[in-house]
Amino acid sequence: MANTSQSKKRARQSEKRFDVNKARRSRIRTFLRKVEEALAAGNSDAAKEALRAAQPELARGVTKGVLHKNTAARKMSRLSARLKTLAN
Repeated sequence: MANTSQSKKRARQSEKRFDVNKARRSRIRTFLRKVEEALAAGNSDAAKEALRAAQPELARGVTKGVLHKNTAARKMSRLSARLKTLAN
């Protein structure tokens, strides 16, 4: 348990950060799920639109420290590659 006032404050801040980051991660996963569902359905146009909407969310996750830069890049790359194979 936190003893000093500073450590108590840091614990409170940590809880707030956790909640905010949890919401951000959830939002990113929702956007990614929409892309996955469109790809699974074979709907190229819907997948393209969903990917276009998901890319800024992934980038925002990186700038906010929720995702690592390479993780977001890998996800975007793999989804783009799957979309490309679906279009052909």
